[in-house]
Amino acid sequence: MARSVTPKDGYAIMTSLVRQATGQKNITVTDMSGYNSAMETVLSTGKENVLNALTILIGRTLVAARTYTGKLALMNAINTGTFTNRIRKISFYSKDPVASGWFNTDLFTNLADGFTAGQNESGGTPQSTKSQWEQSPSMPLEAVFQGSVTWQHPITIYENQWDVAFRDPAELAAFVSGMMVEHENDITSAREAFNRMTLLCKIGQTYLYDKGAGWTKEQAINLTTAYNTFFGTNYTSAQLRSTYLKSFLEFMTATIKEYSDHLTERSANSHLPMTKTVNGVNYSILRHTPKDRQRLYLYQPLFRKAESLVMPEIFNPQYLDQNNYEGVDFWQSNASEAVRPQVKVRVPFYNKATGEQESSGDMEFDYVVGLLTDVDGMMTDFQLETSLTTPVEARKGYRNVWLTFAKNSICDPTENSVLFYMDDSDVTP
Repeated sequence: MARSVTPKDGYAIMTSLVRQATGQKNITVTDMSGYNSAMETVLSTGKENVLNALTILIGRTLVAARTYTGKLALMNAINTGTFTNRIRKISFYSKDPVASGWFNTDLFTNLADGFTAGQNESGGTPQSTKSQWEQSPSMPLEAVFQGSVTWQHPITIYENQWDVAFRDPAELAAFVSGMMVEHENDITSAREAFNRMTLLCKIGQTYLYDKGAGWTKEQAINLTTAYNTFFGTNYTSAQLRSTYLKSFLEFMTATIKEYSDHLTERSANSHLPMTKTVNGVNYSILRHTPKDRQRLYLYQPLFRKAESLVMPEIFNPQYLDQNNYEGVDFWQSNASEAVRPQVKVRVPFYNKATGEQESSGDMEFDYVVGLLTDVDGMMTDFQLETSLTTPVEARKGYRNVWLTFAKNSICDPTENSVLFYMDDSDVTP
């Protein structure tokens, strides 16, 4: 089923992702398929009766609020505005060279007395190449990314009903300032959750295009299997992250560097090449990703444990030749140490038969190590971000501030990406 261009209300998935990311909710399979193209209670003096959360009088007030800086800032951002929520991306199929007409060759006689600029057939068999007027137009591929996810952040400001809870205007101002800081932090967390949803979608899709039925691309690398195959061993993932950590991290770093080098080569590997057949010839979309266009996301706790144990000099972006690198403290949920490396999602993917996107089944990864991707393969489309304030409600004396978002989460399977994970038994897409 194609994704609708009608804006989809994203408050529920944003709430779920933020709560998982902030440890308020344990990790759960999160269906992102429709969203991507996701302290004190009472004191004896009582409370004021507007928020029912502030005591009426207290000796001193400390406002606990500090600005939060969102993560996952490496993600590519574009801005289509509100006049359209569709993006058209045009790529071109690679075409092969043709036979030379400049010389007489082992295949064709092009230069001979009486020969014309045509094929000079003899008994129905061409003796020469075609004329200079043979047409060879480019073969474009048009991909469309459409849709919109919207949500709002409201906050209410009272004219003077809070005054009774504070000793003076300065203390009230500190309260209001802290309130607005935390309101902005909520907004920042939602922005981060949206980027995290895009990253999780890319993780699931990259695996699916490798392991799912009908796909043959080598884009998902099980580092446990790769290590055991290379060394002829049979270690578990847990053993590699503990007893054999030094050897595993050396192998893992070399493997990531190798795939980073591979992405710089123009090829049909590590992405969906959209191969099609024309007149009996197969044509594919070829991609290459220079180092400065690569983005590397790595599970940071794996390297934190290694920094003081084994060869700390190799676990940095300089050694990995990645200037655009970001460590990820957790992928989906921050509820506990056990779930930080896990991913549990249902993602959209491109159906080659229908040309539309469909939803995968539930996908669960026990330990995701990292994702290497082209900057154009994962994007956030900013369509609307606006703030409006109501007039004061004359009878009750308050005003509302409404911040409205409209965005689109985009993962392009025709751009290069490689997933690195660890699993003793493979994931079922």
